[in-house]
Amino acid sequence: MIRHRRPIGRAIRIQRTLVRYGLDEVIDAVHFLRPLRFLFVLAPRKIDRSAPLGVRIRLALEELGPIFVKFGQALSTRRDLLPPDIADELAKLQDLVPPFPGEQAVAILEEAYGESVHEVFGRFDVEPFAAASIAQVHTAALDDGTEVVVKLLRPGVEQQIERDLEVLRWLAELADRYWSLADRLRPLEIVAEYEKTIIDELDLMREAANTAQLKRNFEGSDLLYVPDIYFDYCRPEVMVQERIFGVPISDMKTLVAAGTNIQRLAENGVEIFFTQVFRHNFFHADMHPGNIFVLIDDPERPRYAAVDFGIIGTLSTGDRRYLAENFLAFFDRDYYRIAKLHLDSGWVPEGTRLDELESAVRTVCEPIFQKPLSEISFAQLLMRLFRVAQRFDVEIQPQMILLHKTLFNIEGLGRDLYPELDLWKTAQPVLRRWMDEQVGGRAVLQDIRQNLPQLREALRELPGVIHHLAEQASSGQIQVRTESRELRELRREMAGQHRQRFWLTIGATAAVSAVLTYGLDGSPWVTGTLAAVTVIGGWLARPRPADS
Repeated sequence: MIRHRRPIGRAIRIQRTLVRYGLDEVIDAVHFLRPLRFLFVLAPRKIDRSAPLGVRIRLALEELGPIFVKFGQALSTRRDLLPPDIADELAKLQDLVPPFPGEQAVAILEEAYGESVHEVFGRFDVEPFAAASIAQVHTAALDDGTEVVVKLLRPGVEQQIERDLEVLRWLAELADRYWSLADRLRPLEIVAEYEKTIIDELDLMREAANTAQLKRNFEGSDLLYVPDIYFDYCRPEVMVQERIFGVPISDMKTLVAAGTNIQRLAENGVEIFFTQVFRHNFFHADMHPGNIFVLIDDPERPRYAAVDFGIIGTLSTGDRRYLAENFLAFFDRDYYRIAKLHLDSGWVPEGTRLDELESAVRTVCEPIFQKPLSEISFAQLLMRLFRVAQRFDVEIQPQMILLHKTLFNIEGLGRDLYPELDLWKTAQPVLRRWMDEQVGGRAVLQDIRQNLPQLREALRELPGVIHHLAEQASSGQIQVRTESRELRELRREMAGQHRQRFWLTIGATAAVSAVLTYGLDGSPWVTGTLAAVTVIGGWLARPRPADS
C-alpha cells in the first residue's frame, strides 16, 4: 500500500488540474477520477470554462508535464480525429511549450562544461529559440563561426517523468488485475515499453549517437538530410548539433509560395519511413511537425531535414519480415495470407478459423483499398480494426508501439501535405525491393559472401575429419549409442519419484498444520512459514545428478 500513496496523490493532483482548467467532462469520462470529483467542485478555476476548449486542454497538458505534452503532440498530427480549433492549439505543444529562463540554461551549461559559456562558444544566445516537453533549444556559434543549436534538458524533468511513470505503472497494475481485456492488451508490458523509451530520451548522448547513425544511413541520399553532431560539446544533459535553416513542414503557405513540389514531398515522406523501417531497421519514432523541416533550394526536388532523434525504433528480423509480408499481402488483396500470417506469428490463438478472420480483414480493408488519404476516415477504420481485434483475441505487441506511433505521425503529416497521396502506391515498390533483397538471389549471394570465411575453414578441416573417422571405423573404435536422451530422462524421473512424494507429503502436512493452527490471516509468520516449507520441500525434491 505504501508504494501506491504517491501515485494516488498524483492522480488527485491530475484531477485538480483538470478542474482548474474547466475540464470536468474529462473527469466524468475517466472512472478512477470520478469518485473524487466533488472534492474540487468549489476549487478556484485558473481559466474560465468560457475559454475555448482547445486552449484549456493545451494549458492543462502543459501544466501536467512532459508525458501529457507528448500525448498532446501525438494527437495534434491527427486533424482527421480532432476539431480544427483543438488541433491548432495542440500543435503549439510541438515547439511552443513555455521555456525555462535563459539564465538558468547558462547555469546548466557552465556546470556541465566547468567553464564559462562564453569560453565554450563563440556566441551563445540566452533567449531560448524553441522549447518542448523534455528539453529546450538555444542558438549559438562555435569559435570558427559554425552555426549550431544547443539542446538542454529541462531542470528536474527526470523526477517529473518518474512521478508520472509511477502513476502509469499503478494504473497498468489495476488494469491488469481487474480489466477483462488485460490478457490481450497487456497494459503492464505496454507501460514497461514506454518507460524504456522515455528514459532513453533523457540521455542526450544517446540522442547524439542516434543522430550520427541516421546520418550515416542516409549519406548520399537526396531524400533526407540529418544535421552534424559535435560530440566534443555533448554531455548527457547537453547536445550540440548543426543548425538547420529550413522551412517548418507545417508552414504550408511558405512551401506553396516557393513553388515546392508538394506531391513529391509527401511521397518522399512515405518512402523515407519505409526505408528506415525495412532497409535500415532504425527509424525516427518522433516525427511530429515540430521535428521536420524542408530544404527548398530546389523546390522541384524538396528535401526533408529532421531533428530530435531521442526516440529511435528498431524491430527484430522476424517482426520486420512479418510486417512486410502483411503489407504486401494487403497490396495484393490477399486477405487469406494476412489471416494466415497472424495465426503463424502467434498473434491470434490457435484454433482460430482462418476463413472467419479472412472475411473480417476483407470487410475492414477492402473499402479503403487504393483510396487517397482524403477519402479515408481513419477514425472509423481504427474502431473497426479494434472490434476485429476484440473478436479474435488479437494480442497487442508491445514491441510494435513505436512503429504504430510513427505510422500515426506519418499519416497525419501526409494528410496535411497532400490529401490525394496514395499511400499504397508509394510504399509498395519500397517493400518489394526489400523483400527481393531478403529472399532473392542477391540475398543468397550475400549470405554466402558473409559466411565464406567459416565455410572455407570448414572445408580446410574436412579431409582430416574424414581420415580420422575412417581410422576409427577400421579399428572398431566407433561406438553407436542406442539409448536416447528421452529414455535417460524418463529413468531419472522414475528414480526420483519416491523421494519427491515423500518430501512433498511432508511439505503439504506442514503447510496444512500451519493453516489449521494459525489461520490464513495473512500474517508475516504464516506467509513466511508457507514460503519456507515450499522452498525447502522443492529443494529436497529436486532431481539430482545421481538419479541419471
